[in-house]
Amino acid sequence: MGLDKILSITGKPGLYELKAQTRGGFIAESLLDGKKISVNLRNNVSMLSEIAIYTITEEVPLREIFQKIKEKENSGPAINHKESTDKLTAYFEEILPDYDTDRVYMSDIKKVFQWYNLLQKKDLMDFSDPEKNEKETETDTEKSEKVKTEGKTEKPKKTTKATKAKKAEKTVDAKEKKLVEKMPAKGKKAETAKKAADKKKKSE
Repeated sequence: MGLDKILSITGKPGLYELKAQTRGGFIAESLLDGKKISVNLRNNVSMLSEIAIYTITEEVPLREIFQKIKEKENSGPAINHKESTDKLTAYFEEILPDYDTDRVYMSDIKKVFQWYNLLQKKDLMDFSDPEKNEKETETDTEKSEKVKTEGKTEKPKKTTKATKAKKAEKTVDAKEKKLVEKMPAKGKKAETAKKAADKKKKSE
C-alpha cells in the first residue's frame, strides 16, 4: 500500500488508512489503535503522497525523505520524535542537508519522524513513486506484447476435405492420361501381329 492511502487528519493523533468512501466523506482507520472513524469533507485532510518539505531550491516529496530514512536505518526505526531538539535537528540535516530552516519548523521535523516510525511499525514501507511505477509497468507490458508478437509463427494450413478431393481428382486424371497414352502403343502391336499372321497364311 502506497502513501496515497495514508492520511493525516487535523485534530486527530497519528495517521489513518483510507478504507472506503461515503456520500459525505470517507471511512478511515487509525494506525494507532485500529479504530474506524467517519470523516466528512469539511475536515482538513492531507494525503501523505501530496506532502512535501521545503528546501532552499525546491520542494522534496515526503516519500523521498521517508525513503532516505529507510535506507539510513536499513528499514529499521528512526530517531524517536520525543528526543531533544538538537538531536532531531542533527538527524534531519543528515537526510536533508539543504532544508529551508525558515519554513520548516521543529513541529514539522517531529511529525516526519513520528509518521515514519508509525509506518515502519505497521510495515507500510512502500515509498516508491506511483507514477514512475505505472510508467514502468506500461513499458514492461509493451515489451511483453512485442515479444509475444515476434514469437508467433504461422501455423501450417489445415488440409480440408475439398483440398483432399481436388488432390485425389488430379491423381485420377494423371492415371487416366497415362493409360490413354499407353493404349495406342498396344493397338500398334496388335495390328503388327495381325499383319504377320495374314502374311504367314498367304505364304502357305
